[in-house]
Amino acid sequence: MIQSPGVAMAVLAFLCAIGPLVFIHEMGHYLAGRWFGVKAEAFSIGFGREIAGFTDSRGTRWKFGWLPLGGYVRFAGDMNPASQPDAAWLALPAAERMRTFQAKPLWQRAIIVAAGPAVNLILAVLILAGFAHTYGVDRTPAVVGAVVAGGAGAKAGLLPGDRIVAIDGRGIDTFSDVARYALIRPGERVTVRVARAGNEADRPLVIGTVHQRDRFGNEYRIGRIGLQSGDPVLEPVGLLAAPAAGVRMTGEIITGTLETLGQIISGRRSIDELGGPIRIAKISGEQMALGLSAFVWLVAMLSINLGFINLLPVPMLDGGHLFFYGIEAIRRRPLEPRVQEWAFRGGLAAVLALMLVVTFNDLSAVGLWQRLAGLIG
Repeated sequence: MIQSPGVAMAVLAFLCAIGPLVFIHEMGHYLAGRWFGVKAEAFSIGFGREIAGFTDSRGTRWKFGWLPLGGYVRFAGDMNPASQPDAAWLALPAAERMRTFQAKPLWQRAIIVAAGPAVNLILAVLILAGFAHTYGVDRTPAVVGAVVAGGAGAKAGLLPGDRIVAIDGRGIDTFSDVARYALIRPGERVTVRVARAGNEADRPLVIGTVHQRDRFGNEYRIGRIGLQSGDPVLEPVGLLAAPAAGVRMTGEIITGTLETLGQIISGRRSIDELGGPIRIAKISGEQMALGLSAFVWLVAMLSINLGFINLLPVPMLDGGHLFFYGIEAIRRRPLEPRVQEWAFRGGLAAVLALMLVVTFNDLSAVGLWQRLAGLIG
């Protein structure tokens, strides 16, 4: 087993992965705001006390905070979490007020807010498009090449030569679709539609559960059907077709993320699987140790998750702002400031609670609680 990378490597990899992603996320907000004539007062990578920075000719303070776990752009007039006009905003001179975020039409504010997550998703699409163009995409037919003795497929009566048409009504095109579907559903009972000798039939199947340990000692619980494909088929992807492949791959990853979150919410998957900065740093170091391609792939995954999570309709996140803008568009007026204030307080409490949970999980993943238990008893 290969030893996990050291703390220094993990921290370096984390900064190399998260720093650029946070930067382009906030740059999306900044550029959209600048396009619509909104003044940016501060552009920060990291939170907390400033450790370095400068002020440009437009009056924007570009700085680094000591806690590199995020960042923000503060636009002129953005004086409260709900970005609502208040007495201080009304007291601004008219010319200065026109350069504030609140003065802009609803559609412009929505674009400014959505631009951050959008550029994260665009970056991921470009990275995945590059992988598709370089390595091709998997087009291995969903035809059983071999059945693992004693596995879920064998127990369901699947045979070599069977073509898997659908699983629980979801169409299957490639063998990768089969593996991807089973991966996040260990132990679940599903119905597999199989084509054999020109006839189709449904077969009940319980996805097998496999406990794996990777070369760094990380343990995973995954689902396997116990089937092997035939000869792999890689389809070359031209430069013009690569972006479409990147979009498709990004969509598949987001779909998988939604399904996994649904499993956690419904209790079918443990909340212990949620990870935070410490676990991301650990994984970043491991992927950097595996090589540039593995690390760049991780950056694409993190970029997708950063964009996706920020679009969730949770107050304090970009999606929360967009949710309120949607209500404002329907009502033709914004929600009352007090309602928004309480919603953002609730969103902040939810985000802080989630941070506590993932931090607890992270410390467990690196073995802190086990070490403390060993010292105590």
